[in-house]
Formats: sequence, C-alpha cells, structure tokens
Amino acid sequence: MCRFLKKWFGFGNKIEKEEIDIMKKFLIVGLGNIGAKYADTRHNIGFKILDYLVKAEDTSFETLKLGDVATFKIKGRILILLKPSTYMNLSGKALKYWLEKEKIPLENLLVITDDLNLPFGSLRLKTKGSDGGHNGLKDIQDKLQTTKYNRFRFGINDTFSKGRQVDYVLGEWNEYENSKLDERLKIASDLIKSFALAGVNNTMNQFNGK
Repeated sequence: MCRFLKKWFGFGNKIEKEEIDIMKKFLIVGLGNIGAKYADTRHNIGFKILDYLVKAEDTSFETLKLGDVATFKIKGRILILLKPSTYMNLSGKALKYWLEKEKIPLENLLVITDDLNLPFGSLRLKTKGSDGGHNGLKDIQDKLQTTKYNRFRFGINDTFSKGRQVDYVLGEWNEYENSKLDERLKIASDLIKSFALAGVNNTMNQFNGK
C-alpha cells in the first residue's frame, strides 16, 4: 500500500522531504536578561554571542512572541536564533514555544549559557547534564522534562569573594575580559555554525577546551 501511495500520489516523497527539511533547521537559544542594565553583564553572554553572530551574518533580530528572533541560512541549514524576553528564570517557556512552533527536533537545539566553573572565555559543548544551579537551565529542564539537550557553556570564571556570586554574574566585564571578548565571541560563533554543519560530536572534538 505504501509503495502504491508513493507511486500514484507521491505521498512518500512529500513525507521524506518534510523530514529532511525539519532536520536542517536548528534553534540556537542564548540565555540572558532583557534591558539595558543587563546588556554587558557576564550573565548575558548568551545574548552577546548571538548579537555578535547576527552582526557577522549581516542580519537582524525581530521582536516576536516571547523573544527576539533572527534567522539565517548557511550551506542549506536554517539557523533560528532566539533571545528570550522572559528573563533568565523563565527561559524554558520561550524555548519550548519556538521549538514546537518551528517543529525543530530536540537534537537540533543548542542553549548558550554562562558558566562559573570554567575559566574566562573557555568553551564547552555538552549533549546533556544537570542545571548546575543555573536558573535558566533549571527552567529549561523543567519545561522540556529532560536533561538531554545540547548546551554550550561559556566560562566566566569564579573570581568573587564569598557571598558575592550574584553581584559577580550580574556585574560587567572587567578591563582584561573586555580586551579579549571579541576574539572569544568569534570562536563562539564558529562553534555554533560548526554545530549545525558538522554535528555535535565533531564540534565537541574541535572546540571543547579552546
């Protein structure tokens, strides 16, 4: 019967094409807080990386439901970039909405976040893991009901005194960090494009620890 439908109605080809098209779409979510006072804080590195990538690809963000969204194509892949407008603690709401709206498979999701446990500017891509006490990741895990999703952690170091963690992550980059940031943002952007083009395993091998 399937062969009959394929032959006479082309149903099989249509379904296969839709599946292929879905696999070529990627949702890249940068975590951060909206508003000018958060723009240059360490906690907003997810937004900052996407801003850099959008500028490099000569495109722009559009304010849509639950976030700012930009789209560009690269070698047949479609990358949808999302900066949630829900604030960090409710990041999962916007992520889940756009994942479902664009019918993007979970393996094509990449979440970008800051990480206190990594040296400044270091990159680490993982396919699963705990939220590590990060409120944005905690909400995503709750909304997706799984810890098995790709996350790209950007190191912000942990050079803060006892009891000053919140001030540190919501603080602005220091002079040294600012001097190195453009270089690290370029490499972070390359990691994102590699994720879509070469796959998560090849990208981990190439970029983790850079």
